[in-house]
Amino acid sequence: MLQLMVTKRIGRRQFHFTVQGTNFHDVVAEYDRLSFPDVVTCGLCGSDNLDLSSRVAQDKFKYTSVKCLDCRGDVTFGKTQKDDQTVFLRKREDGGLDWQAWKKADK
Repeated sequence: MLQLMVTKRIGRRQFHFTVQGTNFHDVVAEYDRLSFPDVVTCGLCGSDNLDLSSRVAQDKFKYTSVKCLDCRGDVTFGKTQKDDQTVFLRKREDGGLDWQAWKKADK
């Protein structure tokens, strides 16, 4: 079993992921499943006070995102239909990350 440690930078923090496989090709394929870039600053306010966040909506939809702890904006991870273990950050048509401003929930 081979392992590879991957570090992704989200704001000021570094997150370490370990991927593994039975051979070099499998390890690199697992690494490719983390197909998102480092996110250094918030695309809305420019802050580097970012963190990873997760939530479950309607008791069935799982969301993971990069959240700005200053303006509360976020950019959500997507998954491919073919392989729900491959993740990417959602992008706009112009190629930039799809940051969404925080909206107060209606009651």
